[in-house]
Amino acid sequence: MAIVTGRTNGDTDGGDTGGASARRDGVAGAVGRGSTDVRTADVRTAGSGTAGSGTAGDGTVGTPGQAGPGRSPAHPAPATGRLRQPVALIRLLGGLFAIALTLLLADYARATTGGIAADVAEAAALVPRPLAGLAGGLTTAAVLLLPVGLAVRRLLGPDRRRALQQVSDGLLAAVIAYGATLGTDLWADGLAPSSLLTALTQPLPGDVLGHTEPVYGYLAPVLAFMTASGSRERRLPWTVLALYGLAGLAGGFATPTALLLGLLIGWTGAHGTLYAVGTPDPRPLPGEVLRALRESGLRPVEAHPTGPDRYRVRQADDRPDLDVQLLDRQAVTAAAVRRAWRRLRLRTAPDPRVLRSPRTGLEHEALVTYAALAAGVRTRGIAATAGLGLDTALIAYERLAGRTLDQLADEEITDGLLTAAWGQLALLQRSEIAHRALVPSSLLVDDSGAVHLVDFADGDIAATELVLRCDIAQLLTTLALRTGAARSVRTATAVLGPDPVGAALPLLQPIALTHTTRRALKRHPGPTGAPAGAVPAPRTGAADGPATVAPDSPSEDNPAPVPGGLLEEIRAEVLRARPQVVGRPVRLERVRPRTLLAVVGGVVAGWLLIPQLFAAEDNPVSALADADPWWLLLALAAAAASHVAAAMGFVGFVPERLDFRNAVLAQVAGSFVKLVSPGGVGGVALNTRLLQRAGVPTAQALSSVGVGTMIGLVLHLLQLGAFVYLLDLQPGGSELDALPAVVGGLAGAAALLAVVWAIPVARRWLAARLRPLTTEVLPRLLDLLRSPTRLAVGVTGQLMVSICLISCLYCCARAIGREPSFASVAVVFLVGNAAGSAAPTPGGAGAVDGALITLLQQTASMEKGGALAAVTLYRLLTLILPVLPGWAAMAWLQRRRAL
Repeated sequence: MAIVTGRTNGDTDGGDTGGASARRDGVAGAVGRGSTDVRTADVRTAGSGTAGSGTAGDGTVGTPGQAGPGRSPAHPAPATGRLRQPVALIRLLGGLFAIALTLLLADYARATTGGIAADVAEAAALVPRPLAGLAGGLTTAAVLLLPVGLAVRRLLGPDRRRALQQVSDGLLAAVIAYGATLGTDLWADGLAPSSLLTALTQPLPGDVLGHTEPVYGYLAPVLAFMTASGSRERRLPWTVLALYGLAGLAGGFATPTALLLGLLIGWTGAHGTLYAVGTPDPRPLPGEVLRALRESGLRPVEAHPTGPDRYRVRQADDRPDLDVQLLDRQAVTAAAVRRAWRRLRLRTAPDPRVLRSPRTGLEHEALVTYAALAAGVRTRGIAATAGLGLDTALIAYERLAGRTLDQLADEEITDGLLTAAWGQLALLQRSEIAHRALVPSSLLVDDSGAVHLVDFADGDIAATELVLRCDIAQLLTTLALRTGAARSVRTATAVLGPDPVGAALPLLQPIALTHTTRRALKRHPGPTGAPAGAVPAPRTGAADGPATVAPDSPSEDNPAPVPGGLLEEIRAEVLRARPQVVGRPVRLERVRPRTLLAVVGGVVAGWLLIPQLFAAEDNPVSALADADPWWLLLALAAAAASHVAAAMGFVGFVPERLDFRNAVLAQVAGSFVKLVSPGGVGGVALNTRLLQRAGVPTAQALSSVGVGTMIGLVLHLLQLGAFVYLLDLQPGGSELDALPAVVGGLAGAAALLAVVWAIPVARRWLAARLRPLTTEVLPRLLDLLRSPTRLAVGVTGQLMVSICLISCLYCCARAIGREPSFASVAVVFLVGNAAGSAAPTPGGAGAVDGALITLLQQTASMEKGGALAAVTLYRLLTLILPVLPGWAAMAWLQRRRAL
């Protein structure tokens, strides 16, 4: 008989309480435990039944006083291993981010950091120098002695082996942190910008030449030792560190930024060390589990592991066996990031705090379980709860012999069993208790066929109506995955009634279901849910034979297949019984991932681009202040007109009728998308999506975008040749230093193409890459030739895009007082934009700017400062300013379901 604890699967996106979701679906991996070794305790007993305990050196646990014949030999526990915990990696990344942010703020916010340092130095000047020197010496000695005292205290404790490992980890972390401190000092002195060194240091007090250290003293290694050694002491060590820092400030040997940097380096180095080498396994030994159960009034005899953090415990005097589940801090913390993301994203996420102690998670699970028992729900009774130190707690359930839903054969899942499962959920709904994880492992069927609901770690009491309806949608899907949509909906309607089932229909969407259920839906084999194309017929008892119904024979339990998957089948079954039900999905997301990604991308792009506005002596801010307003308005108008021209160039190559307003807004939205996508990739994807949402099939949409891109490339080359010719005709045409490079580049490309075409293997490779051009793009172009007006609009739009952008760059140059020829600016733009757009950076950042600045100096005879100001002003008008309108246009199109 399988030992069931109800904790094998079911991690839910609706929200966990404590570390429940981290314990499911491969708990060892979720908690970051690199091994799945589970320690076994076999108890040797003899004599009377008095409770007492002793722990042998090999990890076995004995209870003296009971007879021992027939007992299995003892299984020694394996040596304590090391675990790489995700929380250490999370804290390492967080510490690195905090260090980088501190350095950036110290450099960019020099006025603020300098003002704080000046205020601190002014206050420190009031401290008498002898007193400051004495305090500095005493606190330095105390800081150096602190790790020694902590190590001795740990080594004199009860678990010396684990203490020795942790002290060794602390020493390694201290060495790494001290090395990082020295490396940061050397980098700040030799390689870092002088402004950063000034922000981190100050002149030494008195008449001593030099400056203070960028990272103050021994803060980093001492804090790294404290953190990595697992010291439980808090008040004394932190008091010593605080006094050491204050003494450094009072003596004038440290700045506030240097103190903060030392603390961050020490904390980050400690967690980096713990993640690299792992931490000693904090899981309690079986003997500790038995001891905690005895202290709770139980009489455990032996504990056998049934999985990670789970034990089956046998009791004396024929008492019922126990299923024991451990809740540790590692499981709680490992789920913190995922729970925070769900809390931010989902309206159905739990209200409690993201981080909880194991004891708080235990109390929550026990509370919901007791509430379910009071409501009449069949579930496991709680035999005991106990704490195992500061980081672990356990909850012991009375063992239920049975199998979970995923362990039952198809013929065993009868209509009576489904009705019983819905009956248990009805009791929960009546008492406003939410389970949140009604996956197959949470439905336990005992030997008599009764259904029990287990695993309430994710549950809530006094749940909202939305969460209660999510439970109905979850159980509908869980049962339909095994029995088909028809049986699941019919039994639910028979128990709950049609109205509650219909009310859950808007929640029938993947995001409202658990991660386990979503994976099962992806693996679901057919439209009716049967593994081999057949659906089990309804059963009245487990003894019936495994009859099936052919999928091509519609019946009450096997209706005609519904396109769209199992969820659509369930929705169709509900609507078949209640056609008046509103089935429109409820929006459960507070923030969509793509929205969050777009916001983050915009912030990062702004952080990188805005400092460029002040990077040069002749910067665009001062140039803008002195710019000619009329030329500036013309430049802005040309930049705005380029979006209308781009829309013309887009719709002109689409035979289907499009909303021109949506096309213009899509080009404006492209200004926002290109901040997080390289080159023209974002614009191509946006235009393709717009065509798909307009009803154009995907193949035709891709072909239309491909036609526009191909014709745009041809027109770009023709424009380049025309402006090169015009520039050569102008007086002073010899200034075209870039002409040899342009001609040479075209000749080189032609020669390369000829060489490739002459090699059979290369020719076949090129033909395979060009096959989509001949099979999709050219036929689409032939269709467009039947409508010369539309084709003329497209060609005109493609030409006008370049003309508008060239005009914008030309007006920017004239606005700052430079007078290049229009033809030279056109050549600069056509060559520089094409070369820079090949760079895999968002919006061509860096590559386009560098190419335009260089070519303006060479081709338009502009000095470096003027070229930089003109290009930066041009990029401000065409790349930065359209970001907010682009975001608004994209949001509007999404609300209108045009994207």
